[in-house]
Formats: sequence, C-alpha cells, structure tokens
Amino acid sequence: MKKIFSAHLALFMVNTLYGASHVIAKGIMPFILTPNVFIFFRAMGATLLFWIIQFFFIKERVKRKDMALIALCGLFGVTINQLFFFHGLNLSSSINSGIIMTLNPIIVVILSFFILKERITNRKLLGVFLGTLGAALLTLSGKSIGDSSLGDLFLFINAVSYGVYLVIVKPLMVKYKPITVITYVFTFGTIGVALFPPTLVELTQTQFSIIDGYMWLKIAYVIIGVTFFTYLLTMYGLKYLSPTISSSYIYLQPVLVILFAYLFAYLEWSEDYSGSITWLKMAYMCMIFLGIFIISYPMRKKLKQKS
Repeated sequence: MKKIFSAHLALFMVNTLYGASHVIAKGIMPFILTPNVFIFFRAMGATLLFWIIQFFFIKERVKRKDMALIALCGLFGVTINQLFFFHGLNLSSSINSGIIMTLNPIIVVILSFFILKERITNRKLLGVFLGTLGAALLTLSGKSIGDSSLGDLFLFINAVSYGVYLVIVKPLMVKYKPITVITYVFTFGTIGVALFPPTLVELTQTQFSIIDGYMWLKIAYVIIGVTFFTYLLTMYGLKYLSPTISSSYIYLQPVLVILFAYLFAYLEWSEDYSGSITWLKMAYMCMIFLGIFIISYPMRKKLKQKS
C-alpha cells in the first residue's frame, strides 16, 4: 500500500510540475527558441541526465530482444509526442489543446483493453467521463484566441501517441527498473528528434546571445523539472499502477495551471489572473478529482482484499 500511495504521489507531482511550467516557461517559444530546437534541448538534456544516473547508480542492461519495443516507446513517447504537441499548440488555441488533451485517458482505456487485456468496468467508464467532462468545462470556461484544424489534428496525434506509449511501455516496467527504461526510451526518442530535418537547421540559426540568465533558468526548469523528473516519476507510477490510472492524472493539469497562476500572481512572479477563478470553476475541479478517485478506487479496494 505504501508503494501504491507513493505511485499516486509521483503522478500528482508530475502534473504539478507540468502545471507550473505553463506559467514559468511562458515566452520561450517561438521568440527565443523554435519548437524544434526547444524539443531538442529538452530531449537531449534529459537524456544526458538519465544516462548519468544509469551509469553511476543503476548499471542495468537491457536485453537485445527488448530493444525494438524500447525504440518504439521512444518513437511514440518522445519523438512523435513532443513534435506534434509543440507544433499543434503553436497552430491551435489553448482551449482546443486543453480539450483534446483530455482524450488521452479514453485512448488509454481503449488501447489497454486491446493490448493489455485490461477490463473496462462501468466504474472506470464513469470516472473517465466525469474527469473528461470536468476538464473540458474548465478549459471552455477560459478565453483564448487562435484556431487551426491542422493544429487540432497535430494535438490529437499527440494524444494518441502518448496513449500508445503509456500502454506499450507497461511490460517493460515489470521487467526493468524505471530509470533503465526511461534512459533507453529517451535515447531513441532524442535520435528521432535530431533526425527530424528542420531541427539541426534551426539549431544553427538560433541566436544564443539574446538568451539572458533568467531565460536560461526557465529553459533549465523545462529540461530538469518538466522533462527529466516528469518522465522519471511517470515511469515509477506505471510500475505500480495501470496505464488507465496513470493517464487519468492528466485531468489535474487545468486545475493546477489555475492554482499556479493565482499563486505566482500573489508572489508577483506573473500577471494577476485571480479574477478568473470562480466558484463554477471550483466545481469543475471537484468533478475532476472525483473522476480520478472513481478510476483508482477499484485498485485500492482489490489491494485491501488481498491484505
């Protein structure tokens, strides 16, 4: 039960880091770094950190027969996921991205049924529905400009890609330590990002002289916090929880973005958005928390019966 609780805490921390990044990392793209260069920085920086830990502390080898599956995880979990998300967000609106993002747990439920033979219960469907509805209503209650059907398509591909990754990486988590899996996954994923034709061209055209110390701190937060720690914590969560439960935590991101916007405004780290927080939005947040509780409840109940 302690490991299950730690896994839930890890997934909560993942979305906390993501939620803060929407406020902290604002302004990096596309004026300082292009989406492709930013993705390359994220992937390469995180890969180096993973290999440092792997080399000095873990030293676990992956069998050759599993390399193909790990390469596939790198393709779906890093390369396709990152490229389509950033380019989709660049073309579409934040409202659309928030709504499409909530499709991920539904995709995971469907894929888990076909690939992992994970049973779809009525309780799980209810939890997914409540979480999706709450996140969609919370996103729609905001305001944004800009829209693109191509951007929406890119975001949908991103959601499907990450859903595939969460499902196909699960067997590897049973076989190896989380840090080993994510190290090799990011290695293959970074190679994929580097091989994307515009990446290296845009990297040579980047004006690094205009990046000040404050902006480098933002970039470091995205590499270390939003990439290195989030993927590592997600791997830990997947080791003890199902892909469906893990993906359901994505519903927390709209909630945490609002909370961090309010907190950072209070600390005078960003503009004041506190006027946008209403009782109706708080109700949508409660709906999201209820959805996550319903999805994860059967797992806790089953564990109690075994003990």
